[in-house]
Amino acid sequence: MAEPLASEPLAALGAAARALQAAERAGAPRPSLKGRILAVLCAAEEDDRVDVAMIDHAATELGARVAHIRPHLTEHSDPHTVELTAQMLGRLYSAVVCLDIEPRLMERLGAVAGIPILGGLEDPAHPVAQVAALLGDGSDARKFALQALLLRSVA
Repeated sequence: MAEPLASEPLAALGAAARALQAAERAGAPRPSLKGRILAVLCAAEEDDRVDVAMIDHAATELGARVAHIRPHLTEHSDPHTVELTAQMLGRLYSAVVCLDIEPRLMERLGAVAGIPILGGLEDPAHPVAQVAALLGDGSDARKFALQALLLRSVA
């Protein structure tokens, strides 16, 4: 079930992000991803990317654990290898966040994995970036937008 979430309703995602922001400011308990394990598939060589760090921070603040995976797959990889990889991801993780992964490969993984496959987060046109812009400046706005997306996708 590939979910690039480019069609995520912006208003709903924005409302969820604003609620998370207000809860943190008020010191109120927030929804939790405790017990969930998320995978970040990143084709780039750098582990210190801002996107990776932001996803880690957003997810771990909600109680999730995050695993980093550098896949050696492309959209041209052997179909059986992609299928086996997707099955493994579906067994081990609650969701997979893809960075710099080809959309066709995300679709192939999502068709078998049975978990949310989230991609395109590094794209300035992604709803997460749009919601973050509406919430205001700073990394906290992006964190709340990412958390809203994760909660809507995983919880």
